Amino acid sequence: MTKHIARKRFGQNFLTDDTVLYNIISAIDPQADDNMVEIGPGLAAMTRLLLESLKQLHVVELDRDLVARLQKNFDPARLHVHSADALKFDFASIPLVGDKKLRVVGNLPYNISSPLLFHLTEIAPQVQDQHFMLQKEVVERMVAQPGSKAFGRLSVMLQWRYHMELLFIVPPTAFDPPPRVESAIVRMIPIAQPLVCDQQKLEAVVLKAFSQRRKVIRNCLAGMFSESQLIDAGVDPQARPEAVPMERFVALANALSANA
Repeated sequence: MTKHIARKRFGQNFLTDDTVLYNIISAIDPQADDNMVEIGPGLAAMTRLLLESLKQLHVVELDRDLVARLQKNFDPARLHVHSADALKFDFASIPLVGDKKLRVVGNLPYNISSPLLFHLTEIAPQVQDQHFMLQKEVVERMVAQPGSKAFGRLSVMLQWRYHMELLFIVPPTAFDPPPRVESAIVRMIPIAQPLVCDQQKLEAVVLKAFSQRRKVIRNCLAGMFSESQLIDAGVDPQARPEAVPMERFVALANALSANA
């Protein structure tokens, strides 16, 4: 079969380093009866290793040429290929075998990583864990703590829903073609009982707060909250948005709900 040329429009960078691949598989620790889905299997480097442990695997692939390769090279009884855009795919439609939740893995295209992460929050209650390779800068923002320059919208929205950990860094040389940036592996475990909150209200507060992150939060949220309302929610009106913990943003979202 002819060599597949990576396509920029799909954000394709194929992982080729065997050591990195085995390190990722070790971190995922697939078990035979797991309900697992891989996003963007590409040339199936990780797919093959996962199937050494799994009875079956679901994959979601957008590139039709790669879909054809997967369907030709793998047993359809073991590899279930979904030809779809992961941003639009209904992950809840994957049939679960036994009493295990869904495990999600993948080397996510950098150009859709944030919207895809938000898309997956919709099925968080049905998910056991997620292991992704992402641009290192994105993972650093995901796991950033309040007070860090990296702490922002992605940090708050994802930390409200997941326990997250940066596992290790992956150099550009591990890919073909090599990306211009470093990558990182992140583990995401859904929080069983996240703080009670209207997600849309939280999103609205966080989006407005970080739209002018150089200003103090009183000015960022002017028109949405008075200074006294900020204080009632446990927020210092003089603090910058990146200094406000996730829990305080949840309190503001609940205050917004109460005022509606």
